[in-house]
Amino acid sequence: MAIDLDETAIRAAFSQPDNDGSFTGDFARYLSGLAKRRPAVIFAFPPKAAGTFLRTAAIEAIGGQLMRIGHAQGERDTQPYLPLFIGYQIGLMGQKTLVTHAHMQALHANRCFIEAFDLKPIAMVRSIPDMLASYWDMLETDDAALADGLNAHHPPHFRKLAREQKADFLVDFLAPWYASYFATWLEYADEAPGRVCVLDYEEFRRGPDAALETALTHARAPRSREVCRAAIEKVWSSRTQWRFNRGETGRGGAYFSAQQIARIRRMLSHYPVLDRSADRLAA
Repeated sequence: MAIDLDETAIRAAFSQPDNDGSFTGDFARYLSGLAKRRPAVIFAFPPKAAGTFLRTAAIEAIGGQLMRIGHAQGERDTQPYLPLFIGYQIGLMGQKTLVTHAHMQALHANRCFIEAFDLKPIAMVRSIPDMLASYWDMLETDDAALADGLNAHHPPHFRKLAREQKADFLVDFLAPWYASYFATWLEYADEAPGRVCVLDYEEFRRGPDAALETALTHARAPRSREVCRAAIEKVWSSRTQWRFNRGETGRGGAYFSAQQIARIRRMLSHYPVLDRSADRLAA
């Protein structure tokens, strides 16, 4: 298949959006035209919300290809990389559908990118204390995870800290990212419900095949419930490889004190959009 690597594509790949992240004029019109060519399945999940597991099942269900959509993690969350998406749309990355799991917030510049390429991301709602508990377990055993922060630098001596110090670090440095994550995605979902699909972790646990079907349909790569169920079953036996820990609800209470969980709830209170979800997110 011939690759349409024309001068316009080359110029666009080396162009920058406006300072706030918006694309305008001919640049925006060109990207809009590219966006109509191919779908992309983007699980924009927070860490420890089954994102790696679900994207693996999605790849199995649709015969997709895993792609990293950001420049690098490097102790930060994901910002989509323009040349990669241009290359994907003109066929430089092969013909399989892009599937990714990216820890990204729906901040303004990311929203501009999502809309420029007409992307249909999927987010996940889960209890923050439960996710932090799972994150804590990961830091204790996974050297790669210990080296990867999330807009914060993990203390290299984390494993030597006292238990209370570990809990304080996770609440002080990582919980604010989670609060902002949910504020940005739930606000975006309210403003553009057709753009964002928000899954619920408890519903995913009860019916992972239904959750996968919903996600793929939203991302314009639909598959039947039967196909989704077969994909889930195929990757289930190797779920620990895909960082699916225990998937239990209520673990956070065994890791964090009532005072620490109250601090998380106070973080959520800064965002009015989270008022309706605070009980769920701080459980």
